[in-house]
Amino acid sequence: MQAPPSLLRDDEIHAFFSTLRNANPAPLTELEYTNVFELLASVLLSAQATDVSVNKATDRLFKVASTPRQMLELGEEGLIPYIASIGLYRTKAKNVIRLSAIIDQQHGGQVPLNREALEALPGVGRKTASVVLNELGVEPAIAVDTHVFRVSHRLKLSAGKTPDEVERDLMAIVPQPYLTRAHHWLILHGRYTCVARRPRCEECVVRDLCPSRDLFI
Repeated sequence: MQAPPSLLRDDEIHAFFSTLRNANPAPLTELEYTNVFELLASVLLSAQATDVSVNKATDRLFKVASTPRQMLELGEEGLIPYIASIGLYRTKAKNVIRLSAIIDQQHGGQVPLNREALEALPGVGRKTASVVLNELGVEPAIAVDTHVFRVSHRLKLSAGKTPDEVERDLMAIVPQPYLTRAHHWLILHGRYTCVARRPRCEECVVRDLCPSRDLFI
Protein backbone atom coordinates (compact mmCIF):
# COMPACT_ATOMS: atom_id res chain seq x y z
CA MET A 1 0.00 0.00 0.00
CA GLN A 2 1.37 3.39 -0.94
CA ALA A 3 1.72 5.82 1.92
CA PRO A 4 -0.41 8.98 1.69
CA PRO A 5 1.15 12.42 1.38
CA SER A 6 2.45 13.68 4.72
CA LEU A 7 4.22 16.82 5.82
CA LEU A 8 6.39 14.67 8.07
CA ARG A 9 9.34 12.85 6.56
CA ASP A 10 9.83 9.16 7.32
CA ASP A 11 12.56 9.95 9.83
CA GLU A 12 10.28 12.47 11.55
CA ILE A 13 7.47 9.91 11.78
CA HIS A 14 9.95 7.51 13.39
CA ALA A 15 11.06 10.24 15.78
CA PHE A 16 7.44 11.09 16.67
CA PHE A 17 6.52 7.56 17.69
CA SER A 18 9.90 6.89 19.27
CA THR A 19 9.44 9.93 21.50
CA LEU A 20 5.95 8.85 22.53
CA ARG A 21 7.27 5.35 23.24
CA ASN A 22 10.07 6.70 25.42
CA ALA A 23 7.55 8.73 27.39
CA ASN A 24 5.18 5.76 27.79
CA PRO A 25 6.76 2.43 26.80
CA ALA A 26 3.78 0.17 27.43
CA PRO A 27 0.49 2.06 27.07
CA LEU A 28 -2.77 0.24 27.67
CA THR A 29 -6.43 1.14 27.56
CA GLU A 30 -7.70 3.09 30.54
CA LEU A 31 -10.81 0.92 30.63
CA GLU A 32 -10.72 -1.43 33.60
CA TYR A 33 -11.31 -5.14 32.96
CA THR A 34 -10.21 -8.55 34.23
CA ASN A 35 -11.21 -10.78 31.31
CA VAL A 36 -11.86 -10.58 27.58
CA PHE A 37 -15.64 -10.37 27.95
CA GLU A 38 -15.32 -7.44 30.35
CA LEU A 39 -13.01 -5.71 27.89
CA LEU A 40 -15.46 -6.18 25.02
CA ALA A 41 -18.40 -4.95 27.11
CA SER A 42 -16.43 -1.94 28.34
CA VAL A 43 -15.36 -0.92 24.85
CA LEU A 44 -18.94 -1.22 23.60
CA LEU A 45 -20.18 0.90 26.51
CA SER A 46 -17.48 3.52 25.93
CA ALA A 47 -18.90 4.69 22.59
CA GLN A 48 -19.73 8.41 23.01
CA ALA A 49 -18.80 8.15 26.68
CA THR A 50 -15.64 8.69 28.71
CA ASP A 51 -13.54 5.85 30.06
CA VAL A 52 -13.98 7.35 33.53
CA SER A 53 -17.78 7.14 33.34
CA VAL A 54 -17.62 3.58 31.99
CA ASN A 55 -15.24 2.45 34.73
CA LYS A 56 -17.55 3.87 37.40
CA ALA A 57 -20.44 1.87 35.96
CA THR A 58 -18.57 -1.37 35.35
CA ASP A 59 -16.95 -1.30 38.79
CA ARG A 60 -20.39 -2.25 40.12
CA LEU A 61 -21.61 -4.18 37.10
CA PHE A 62 -18.74 -6.63 36.79
CA LYS A 63 -19.09 -7.64 40.42
CA VAL A 64 -22.41 -9.27 39.51
CA ALA A 65 -21.96 -10.02 35.79
CA SER A 66 -18.48 -10.65 34.42
CA THR A 67 -19.32 -13.45 31.97
CA PRO A 68 -21.83 -13.79 29.11
CA ARG A 69 -23.95 -16.24 31.12
CA GLN A 70 -24.08 -13.96 34.14
CA MET A 71 -24.98 -11.03 31.90
CA LEU A 72 -27.85 -13.03 30.40
CA GLU A 73 -29.08 -13.91 33.88
CA LEU A 74 -29.02 -10.21 34.75
CA GLY A 75 -31.07 -9.40 31.64
CA GLU A 76 -31.62 -6.15 29.84
CA GLU A 77 -33.81 -4.59 32.53
CA GLY A 78 -31.39 -5.72 35.21
CA LEU A 79 -28.44 -4.27 33.32
CA ILE A 80 -29.92 -0.82 32.71
CA PRO A 81 -29.63 0.49 36.30
CA TYR A 82 -25.88 -0.23 36.25
CA ILE A 83 -25.23 1.71 33.03
CA ALA A 84 -27.96 4.38 33.12
CA SER A 85 -25.31 7.06 33.72
CA ILE A 86 -23.74 6.29 30.32
CA GLY A 87 -25.02 7.81 27.09
CA LEU A 88 -27.22 5.65 24.83
CA TYR A 89 -27.58 3.19 27.69
CA ARG A 90 -30.79 1.55 26.44
CA THR A 91 -29.33 0.68 23.05
CA LYS A 92 -26.11 -0.43 24.68
CA ALA A 93 -27.96 -2.62 27.17
CA LYS A 94 -29.83 -4.32 24.34
CA ASN A 95 -26.61 -4.94 22.43
CA VAL A 96 -24.71 -6.25 25.45
CA ILE A 97 -27.45 -8.78 26.17
CA ARG A 98 -27.75 -9.81 22.52
CA LEU A 99 -24.01 -10.31 22.09
CA SER A 100 -23.85 -12.18 25.40
CA ALA A 101 -26.41 -14.64 24.06
CA ILE A 102 -24.46 -15.17 20.85
CA ILE A 103 -21.15 -15.63 22.68
CA ASP A 104 -22.75 -18.05 25.14
CA GLN A 105 -24.67 -20.08 22.59
CA GLN A 106 -22.43 -19.96 19.50
CA HIS A 107 -18.93 -19.54 20.92
CA GLY A 108 -19.02 -21.62 24.07
CA GLY A 109 -18.97 -18.58 26.32
CA GLN A 110 -15.65 -17.32 24.92
CA VAL A 111 -15.34 -14.03 23.05
CA PRO A 112 -14.21 -14.85 19.48
CA LEU A 113 -10.91 -13.15 18.81
CA ASN A 114 -11.04 -12.72 15.08
CA ARG A 115 -12.29 -9.61 13.33
CA GLU A 116 -15.06 -11.20 11.26
CA ALA A 117 -16.68 -12.92 14.24
CA LEU A 118 -16.30 -9.87 16.48
CA GLU A 119 -17.85 -7.50 13.96
CA ALA A 120 -20.76 -9.90 13.55
CA LEU A 121 -21.74 -9.31 17.18
CA PRO A 122 -24.51 -6.76 17.90
CA GLY A 123 -23.15 -3.29 18.56
CA VAL A 124 -19.59 -4.22 17.59
CA GLY A 125 -18.27 -2.27 14.63
CA ARG A 126 -14.81 -1.95 13.19
CA LYS A 127 -13.62 0.50 15.85
CA THR A 128 -14.72 -1.67 18.78
CA ALA A 129 -13.19 -4.78 17.22
CA SER A 130 -9.93 -2.91 16.56
CA VAL A 131 -9.66 -1.77 20.19
CA VAL A 132 -10.21 -5.30 21.51
CA LEU A 133 -7.87 -7.02 19.05
CA ASN A 134 -5.13 -4.44 19.51
CA GLU A 135 -5.40 -4.33 23.29
CA LEU A 136 -5.02 -8.10 23.50
CA GLY A 137 -2.15 -8.20 21.03
CA VAL A 138 -4.13 -10.28 18.54
CA GLU A 139 -3.90 -7.85 15.64
CA PRO A 140 -2.08 -4.55 15.16
CA ALA A 141 -4.92 -2.12 14.60
CA ILE A 142 -5.58 1.59 14.98
CA ALA A 143 -9.07 2.49 16.13
CA VAL A 144 -9.76 6.08 15.12
CA ASP A 145 -11.74 8.00 17.73
CA THR A 146 -12.00 11.78 18.04
CA HIS A 147 -8.57 12.00 19.70
CA VAL A 148 -6.76 9.96 17.06
CA PHE A 149 -8.58 11.86 14.31
CA ARG A 150 -7.56 15.25 15.76
CA VAL A 151 -3.92 14.34 16.43
CA SER A 152 -3.52 12.76 13.00
CA HIS A 153 -4.70 15.94 11.32
CA ARG A 154 -2.67 18.31 13.48
CA LEU A 155 0.48 16.25 12.88
CA LYS A 156 -0.42 16.00 9.18
CA LEU A 157 -0.24 12.23 9.39
CA SER A 158 -3.52 12.08 7.51
CA ALA A 159 -5.89 14.36 5.66
CA GLY A 160 -8.63 11.72 5.67
CA LYS A 161 -12.15 13.04 5.99
CA THR A 162 -13.53 9.94 7.73
CA PRO A 163 -12.23 7.65 10.50
CA ASP A 164 -11.81 4.85 7.95
CA GLU A 165 -9.67 7.07 5.73
CA VAL A 166 -7.52 8.16 8.67
CA GLU A 167 -7.12 4.54 9.77
CA ARG A 168 -6.02 3.57 6.26
CA ASP A 169 -3.47 6.38 6.16
CA LEU A 170 -2.05 5.59 9.60
CA MET A 171 -1.75 1.88 8.89
CA ALA A 172 0.25 2.79 5.79
CA ILE A 173 2.74 5.18 7.41
CA VAL A 174 3.20 4.07 11.05
CA PRO A 175 6.51 2.17 11.21
CA GLN A 176 6.12 -1.52 12.01
CA PRO A 177 7.90 -1.40 15.41
CA TYR A 178 5.31 1.08 16.67
CA LEU A 179 2.19 -0.32 15.06
CA THR A 180 0.89 -2.37 17.96
CA ARG A 181 0.92 0.55 20.42
CA ALA A 182 0.35 3.50 18.06
CA HIS A 183 -3.39 3.42 18.78
CA HIS A 184 -2.81 4.03 22.49
CA TRP A 185 -0.09 6.65 22.06
CA LEU A 186 -2.28 8.71 19.73
CA ILE A 187 -5.36 8.44 21.96
CA LEU A 188 -3.49 9.35 25.14
CA HIS A 189 -1.66 12.20 23.42
CA GLY A 190 -4.97 13.60 22.20
CA ARG A 191 -6.71 13.04 25.52
CA TYR A 192 -4.15 14.71 27.77
CA THR A 193 -1.86 16.92 25.67
CA CYS A 194 -3.13 17.65 22.17
CA VAL A 195 -6.60 18.46 23.47
CA ALA A 196 -9.32 19.99 21.33
CA ARG A 197 -9.75 23.59 22.46
CA ARG A 198 -6.29 24.59 23.58
CA PRO A 199 -3.58 21.99 23.11
CA ARG A 200 -0.95 21.95 25.84
CA CYS A 201 1.93 22.61 23.47
CA GLU A 202 4.16 23.77 26.32
CA GLU A 203 3.97 20.24 27.77
CA CYS A 204 4.18 18.40 24.45
CA VAL A 205 7.18 16.10 24.03
CA VAL A 206 6.78 16.09 20.23
CA ARG A 207 6.09 19.80 19.67
CA ASP A 208 9.29 20.26 17.65
CA LEU A 209 7.90 17.80 15.09
CA CYS A 210 4.42 19.28 14.93
CA PRO A 211 3.54 21.17 11.71
CA SER A 212 0.66 22.88 13.54
CA ARG A 213 2.55 24.17 16.57
CA ASP A 214 2.71 27.77 15.31
CA LEU A 215 -1.08 27.89 15.32
CA PHE A 216 -1.20 27.42 19.09
CA ILE A 217 2.07 28.74 20.55
